Amino acid sequence: MNSLCEPDKKDLDMRLKKIEGQVRGIQRMIDEDKYCVDILTQINAVRGALKKVGLKILDRHTHGCVQRAIKNEEGDAIINELMDVLTKFTN
Repeated sequence: MNSLCEPDKKDLDMRLKKIEGQVRGIQRMIDEDKYCVDILTQINAVRGALKKVGLKILDRHTHGCVQRAIKNEEGDAIINELMDVLTKFTN
């Protein structure tokens, strides 16, 4: 079960479409032989935007799925899963 409500989904969809446009922009910059530092700056912007999307989903997961699992006495399993996700997310 997922903890994203419709407004969250719309916000994330909008953010991901913007990121998609940024990635296309990076492709264009490479095709047009733009300055490497400018390309790297855009790559960093995309990484930051993706991180914000991930944090939003992580926040909703923690306040929704994890909270529900703890109330249903499934805390150990969900906390282990959360720690695994955090480890992957922070690498």
